[in-house]
Amino acid sequence: MWVGHRFGRVDLRRRMRDYVRGLLGPVGRKNGWQLAEYVGLDGPAGLQHLLNRARWDPDEVRDDLQEYVAERLGDESGVLIIDETGFLKKGTASAGVQRQYSGTAGRTENCQVAVFAAYASSRGRTLVDRELYLPKSWTSDRERCRAAGVPDARTFATKTELARSLVARALASALPIAWVTADALYGQDWHFRRMLEEAGLGYVVAVPKSQQVKSLAGCWRIDQLMGDAPGVAWERLSCGDGAKGQRIYDWAAAQLPAVAFFGGDEPSHHRWVLARRSIAHPDEIAYYLAYAPSGTGVAELVRVAGSRWAIESCFQSAKNECGLDQYEVRRYPGWYRHITLAMLAHAFLAVTASQADNAKGAAETDLSSCHSAWQRSAGSWRLAGPGQATTNGTPIMP
Repeated sequence: MWVGHRFGRVDLRRRMRDYVRGLLGPVGRKNGWQLAEYVGLDGPAGLQHLLNRARWDPDEVRDDLQEYVAERLGDESGVLIIDETGFLKKGTASAGVQRQYSGTAGRTENCQVAVFAAYASSRGRTLVDRELYLPKSWTSDRERCRAAGVPDARTFATKTELARSLVARALASALPIAWVTADALYGQDWHFRRMLEEAGLGYVVAVPKSQQVKSLAGCWRIDQLMGDAPGVAWERLSCGDGAKGQRIYDWAAAQLPAVAFFGGDEPSHHRWVLARRSIAHPDEIAYYLAYAPSGTGVAELVRVAGSRWAIESCFQSAKNECGLDQYEVRRYPGWYRHITLAMLAHAFLAVTASQADNAKGAAETDLSSCHSAWQRSAGSWRLAGPGQATTNGTPIMP
């Protein structure tokens, strides 16, 4: 195991290997007793000690995990995906637990919620980072936090603030990242998008239909803007393989006018607006904002938008195969330790699958080359800049 040096004693290294081996094994319920039985231990005490009291830093293991993923799955066009998942819990003692919305359950439940980062490339996909969300009901009660092992330095942070921390750590790692994608919770956050732009990263992020897009005459809702797209602006494209084959939608995309630079230098990146329309149910339309290097085609934006499903696949496989959600720990340190080791197990499976299927190729999509927007210019559609006619006669600005 490539993280063994993070465990200072031989017995801890053995227990770590036992724990990960159990997470990878055919264990029905990956709790302490069943894991101990599978790896041949008399009881769960050693494994519980590994999670609750032993001296080792899960953040150091996470750093090693990211280096491993960069080496084995890294690709220059790699995508960092941000999303959250819920962990249903009973009682009130587990760190961060309260009644809150869980996308996993699709309703409000007593649960913990955590924000994750996944890495996806043509070589594979896996989870690479995590942060437990602590609601204000927790961070405002320091005694409760101390009882659960939450450090005093850990104060309230929104999910989008946690997401920015995940991105910052990924950028400081060896992971080769060209793109970031996320759902509307994160995509609608201006600070999140601004951070990505300042880092020089491309992004394709979902936004709500009420998202405002600035124009010279004010702001337009993105659904109104895309609703005025001419029929020829829509292209039928696949955004990647799904459980039932290619995921094909109608897509419309428009490049927003670039910001003017002193000295006449051409911008290195452009902002875009996109819409994805269901073929079977045309009233079902999803909206995106994008930021991409100059010369990027719509096919690439569609590929990145479609890669967001990879983190859902990671959640499902990490829970079903690696016990991501089957922990018995309640305290804050134990949560990070279990989750990190489960991510480690999942990364091992992802790399093993990649090595067994190298013929999969550099893309999971079969996309045709295309451009779209509302006005033809140099072979592509664009939303007009200042002085040019566009939707409802109003030029659109980034």
